[in-house]
Amino acid sequence: MASAAPFAKMNGLGNEIIVADMRGRADRVTPAAAVALNVDLATRFDQIMAIHDPKTPGTANYIQIINSDGSMAQACGNGMRCVVQALAAETGQKIFTFETVAGILNAEEHADGLISVDMGVPRFGWQDIPLAEEFRDTRMIELQVGPIDAPLLHSPSVANMGNPHAIFWVDDDVWNYALDRFGPMLENHPIFPERANISIAHVTANDAITIRTWERGAGLTRACGSAACAVAVSAARTRRTGRTVTVTVPGGPLRIEWRDDDHVVMTGPAEWEFSGSFDPATGGWARDTESAA
Repeated sequence: MASAAPFAKMNGLGNEIIVADMRGRADRVTPAAAVALNVDLATRFDQIMAIHDPKTPGTANYIQIINSDGSMAQACGNGMRCVVQALAAETGQKIFTFETVAGILNAEEHADGLISVDMGVPRFGWQDIPLAEEFRDTRMIELQVGPIDAPLLHSPSVANMGNPHAIFWVDDDVWNYALDRFGPMLENHPIFPERANISIAHVTANDAITIRTWERGAGLTRACGSAACAVAVSAARTRRTGRTVTVTVPGGPLRIEWRDDDHVVMTGPAEWEFSGSFDPATGGWARDTESAA
């Protein structure tokens, strides 16, 4: 595989991630390669985090984020933690500044192995999310699932956390809702011209929220870091919680802090699974022999 690039299969609380080392190369991971990798059970993923040489002075790397359907994503908090863990293990460095299409992100690996990512400043303007029509108050927009007189879900909060998010608030177990059934419909609803990540959220305490997420371009996921951030800021904005919360996703807990400077910091783990090499054009791959257990 002459044109092969190294990769690590990792996960952030079950959010399946491929960290692809594209440094020193001029090519990119193609949509066809992403789809091919996702077909294989061993390399099935939610996002590819492709590490490229820096574009902007002062940044460590440019990170391109690719969904499992081959589309581009603007943000992936769990994937950024995987990138930090991989580069920290390689270099011994603990603090990083990355560039993505959504902007500059700062990240740090702590002594306990947990990783914090500054996900930036949330945006709430209807045109920034974006929505197809004007809503003066995006803490609650007109959108529902089910009969008009007895909707199953309704009045979501919407926010942009590097990518578009809609959060439906419920008062019972988030597993009571068939997110796999209505997630695709809501992701592609005409109100979201760039599609959207769809979350169901249950506030269980002033500092605790449980969520499930249908991820734009990836589907049901065990963890979505940007969704956890969007839920946290929307909960604080609607006075459901304070500004520091534990958001529990199916894969486990994330600590989200909406700081006074308006930046949102997400802290959680990352886990290495195995490494290999792949063809960024076709998706053909081989596992490293030392990780072939």
